[in-house]
Amino acid sequence: MDVDTRLLRYFAAVAEEGTLTGAAQKLFVSQPALTKQIRRLEDDLGVPLFVRSRSGMALTEAGRELAARVPALLDGWDEAVQATGRAARLLRLGFLDAGAVGAVHEVIAEFRRARPEWRVELRQFDWSDPSAGLARGEVDAAVVRLPFPGQEGLNVRELFVEERGVLLPARHPLANNGTVEFRELWDEPFVAAGAETGAWREHWLAAEEREGHPVRVGAVTSRPDEWLGAVAAGCVALAPASTARFYSHPDVVFRPVRGVSPSRVGLARPKGRTREATLDELLEAIARRLSRR
Repeated sequence: MDVDTRLLRYFAAVAEEGTLTGAAQKLFVSQPALTKQIRRLEDDLGVPLFVRSRSGMALTEAGRELAARVPALLDGWDEAVQATGRAARLLRLGFLDAGAVGAVHEVIAEFRRARPEWRVELRQFDWSDPSAGLARGEVDAAVVRLPFPGQEGLNVRELFVEERGVLLPARHPLANNGTVEFRELWDEPFVAAGAETGAWREHWLAAEEREGHPVRVGAVTSRPDEWLGAVAAGCVALAPASTARFYSHPDVVFRPVRGVSPSRVGLARPKGRTREATLDELLEAIARRLSRR
């Protein structure tokens, strides 16, 4: 019988967190989708793995047996994928937005000229996965915006900070202001990431900088085009300053905001993996270039 490794990752997260809610946030998936995948794994194995209750998800005896073996299975698989990448001379780098990666394209071009035998793939992920592919083992490293759920399980090197501003509909009363006070936006409908993104969603809603004022969510999106479209339709959204250079919409304007903390950009990679000297070389070059911003 073949079992999808993603199902095993989902099982391991639920076993570790003890709840579907916590595991869904860690994996950046919706709770209904996670529930469906856990049931699929139980159907594939022909045994119940959890006892479900209002207090959470308790492992059955069969579940405990599987939980004891899954970490070694996944570590072995991850090592195999990493070894395959080394053999193919492939490095995979995840990112979320053009503003965060900045000069990374230039660094990669220089790296390719110096090491033509290696291939570097830049993979962009949408905002439903703020780890830019790391949480699911899809990349070797990633340029990320902090904070996001699960980052404590990764090696994260902070590179630079970038001021946050606000995207407004061009017809908005504040659109002609040179700078906007954040408290002027508290009652506006905000564009938000999915609830499963946890700390990422809260940061881009500035939930902790509202002095207890509740957030009003007007739209939930995970991609730049949806994000800009929601603002054009009447919502507002906090955004990094680089948004004004890399993303545009005829009915949307960007304005600086006073009263919110900046965005922090970092370089992240998994903990405990076999170190690859060539990847280290590339990441160090990226860190040096981005840190000079």
